[in-house]
Amino acid sequence: MYIALLGRQPELSIAELERVFPKVSWYSAQTALVDAKQDFDVQKLGGTQKAGRVAFELQSNDWRKVSDAIVRHYSKSWAKAEGKITLGISVYDFQVAPRDVQKVGLVLKSALKKSGVSLRLVPNQDQALSSATSHHNKLGLSANKVELMIVRGKTSVMVAESIGSQNITALAARDQGRPRRDAFVGMLPPKLAQIMINLALGEAGLTGTPKARVLDPFCGTGVLLQEAALMGHSVYGTDLAEKMVRYSRDNLNWLEETYRLPVDWYLHEGDAMDTQWQQPITAAASEAYLGQPFSAPPSPAKLTEVRGNCNHIISAFLNNISKQLQPGTPVVLAVPAWKDKSDRFTHLPLTEKVEDFGFERVAFTTVKNEALLYFRPDQVVARELLVLIKK
Repeated sequence: MYIALLGRQPELSIAELERVFPKVSWYSAQTALVDAKQDFDVQKLGGTQKAGRVAFELQSNDWRKVSDAIVRHYSKSWAKAEGKITLGISVYDFQVAPRDVQKVGLVLKSALKKSGVSLRLVPNQDQALSSATSHHNKLGLSANKVELMIVRGKTSVMVAESIGSQNITALAARDQGRPRRDAFVGMLPPKLAQIMINLALGEAGLTGTPKARVLDPFCGTGVLLQEAALMGHSVYGTDLAEKMVRYSRDNLNWLEETYRLPVDWYLHEGDAMDTQWQQPITAAASEAYLGQPFSAPPSPAKLTEVRGNCNHIISAFLNNISKQLQPGTPVVLAVPAWKDKSDRFTHLPLTEKVEDFGFERVAFTTVKNEALLYFRPDQVVARELLVLIKK
């Protein structure tokens, strides 16, 4: 059993996990329990900040009892450890001061010293170590570099040993270090691209097996293509603009050189509303046309205009691709939804009638479809994820 620390928008994170693993459930507002036979690669899960293998569960959520139990458990299990242990402690959903978290480590360090075991404690500035701190200290990546994740649920507490944290340095490098970027057409975050690929491919997105051919029909600068390639898949991109196809080509060449990774890729120009794509297509995943950006909620008239334009383009695309896909083929689309001053969202009309285009929406047990929204607090235009299956 594993516990996953979910991202800034946990509904997206848990939906991704549900598509990849056979049994997933909420544990707390920011964590999920994952029943998996195999380890999972945090670097390929865009919505999971950290993950840990559950060591034990406590039926008390009293901090003093929890901290005492942790000291007892690890004083015994590490009493004969070889080599110096580096330990970080992260606490979630507890009302406890960072100094109290640090105290657990100091008490454990003192107890282990009596057994002749040396321990270096990563200092806590907050209740939990950031993903950057965890990754920098390589916590969870070897037997002697441990991060304890202590998570309070409704009636119990899980103590887990981290198996790794997101490499935000590598994610930033792939986002900002690419030779070609274009802010005007929007910049899909690599983490969101990973989520979309996993929502489409399920377990194959994470493992790369079986190898898939992933189509991005609005490929832009190729962010989703690069992430799918890093997951071990063939990638196929098209875009209406020659410039975007060229940018994707430059970025995929950069990816091959930077990662020393042979990528099976194919690109060409094409209008998503009428292009005939090459076969086979295992899955399609794409950020569709989002319309013009807004720094403030648009007027009702302007919103009606932009919404209608986006709905027309994406509807034509769905009609077009539906005729070319085999039944059972997954399609994951990021489409626009507009937030007003009261934080309510206006959605595309097509989201209520995907059946008319020959698709059905995937039903999740952990989250409602309308909650699959990606946005920053200051953004007017959100990305709504549609997870579809060709009927």
